[in-house]
Amino acid sequence: MESECAPPGGHFQFTYSIDVDPPKKTARNPTDIVAIARSAFRSGKTKSVEFRRKQLQQLEKLVQENVPAFEDALKQDLGRPKQETLMFDTDYALFDIQKILHNLSAWCTPEKPSKPWVNALDSIQVNSDPYGVVLVIGAWNFPVNLLLVPTAGAIAAGNCVVMKPSEVASATSKLLEELVLKYLDKQCFHVYNGGVPETTELLQERFDYIFFTGSTQVGKIVHAAANKYLTPVTLELGGKSPVFLDDGVNMEIATRRILWGKCSNAGQVCIAPDYMLCTRETQAKFIAVAQMVLKEWYGSNVKDSPFYCRLISDKHYDRLTTFLKDKRNIAIGGQTDASQRFIEPTVLVNVSPNDPVMQEEIFGPILPIIVINNPQEAISFINAREKPLSLYVFTNDADTKELFLNNTLSGGVTINDTIMHFSVETLPFGGVGYSGMGGYHGKYSFDTFSHKKAILRRNLHKPLEKAISVRYPPYSETKEKLVHLLLKPVFGGFNCRYLLYLFMFILGVVCIILVQVIYFQVTNEHLI
Repeated sequence: MESECAPPGGHFQFTYSIDVDPPKKTARNPTDIVAIARSAFRSGKTKSVEFRRKQLQQLEKLVQENVPAFEDALKQDLGRPKQETLMFDTDYALFDIQKILHNLSAWCTPEKPSKPWVNALDSIQVNSDPYGVVLVIGAWNFPVNLLLVPTAGAIAAGNCVVMKPSEVASATSKLLEELVLKYLDKQCFHVYNGGVPETTELLQERFDYIFFTGSTQVGKIVHAAANKYLTPVTLELGGKSPVFLDDGVNMEIATRRILWGKCSNAGQVCIAPDYMLCTRETQAKFIAVAQMVLKEWYGSNVKDSPFYCRLISDKHYDRLTTFLKDKRNIAIGGQTDASQRFIEPTVLVNVSPNDPVMQEEIFGPILPIIVINNPQEAISFINAREKPLSLYVFTNDADTKELFLNNTLSGGVTINDTIMHFSVETLPFGGVGYSGMGGYHGKYSFDTFSHKKAILRRNLHKPLEKAISVRYPPYSETKEKLVHLLLKPVFGGFNCRYLLYLFMFILGVVCIILVQVIYFQVTNEHLI
């Protein structure tokens, strides 16, 4: 999304630079929707693990039973081939929901952390409490995945959810609204469709958590709106994700993986390789292999291929074609067709860091190459810019891998591939700085939508009160030493759960000694 913020009268106002025909505004207004959801949450309805499980099962059915409908909608919105819809939207969302269902009971069980020895006789635990009513704002490039995956995490954590699909993917947004109404609880889960005014209205409401996926510009607006109520947020943004290509790799395999990351969904992927860093010699090898690979994938005329997406809108198309004005920079591709919103996979050479294509996230099938002389120069180039959402390093050299891992900061890193770290649910997915804050996927989604509530339980017995009375005035040097001793951490693997066993052992020894003393006393009295 391309947008800017104009806050008249203290309100947060969106202005998009993408021409779309958004779905019709949802009948109810945001205030009513949030009130219904909040009432449902306060009733305790979502707290039950069985209710959460039932709703997740319904969400699973929503995806399973409507795959053809999603394929049709995404074909309308993006010209998306079936396999990319399965990989990036429906199958991904479906399998994420199933993994959550499998682990739900374990995740909802209170955690029992280790105890300091001073708390040996106390009970401590961490509960995962739902925040309440959360807002999930999806993105248009993967409108099923990027709405339903965070929603699944929010449901698992026990929240009520208001979903705002991206109006830019209008066919998919309309379908999602119809299906949520059909499959999920109508009091707890809502879809609010519409365009810029509706998004602005939503952000005036008080939510307990906001999860947003989209551009950095709009992320700033969402963050500013959340600040009004100090609402916690997760921002899944974007940025210019670099790829470093070393000369010593298998060039055919590396080229295939880089091009797949750049060409999937016609490059409209927040973690697509945005630009490439390599030596001039490596650039020549990459271009030679890339020409062969693209012809193998899409044929001699990419526009006729059924396996290649289209751009989302005319404005998006117009923005990207401005990067192709200098034909001398085009090493591969460059063909365009405004009537189809088509841009051929394109590789640019002789690119300067000051060129327009290097000033913003490309979000399209254009790959500029920046020539560098060595890995350290590549690292300096990356670190001179905003922290990327993803970093891709293609090398067989162990020292080079460690050099990038230890000297750069990014949301995530994939070595010798692109995009695939997104698919590993045991890894958190998220950005840092301008590329976002917070993370999700798998258990991380559950944790994102859960408040970790610390609980300490103590008794009111007199022996315990006597033991901890050193904290009370009047203070003294003796009390200071005792407090220091009580608070001092114990290292070296000491586990407080064994303290009770030690206490019982000592008590047993004392009892044996008392029994023996009493026995000898009685025996001596009898003899006398």
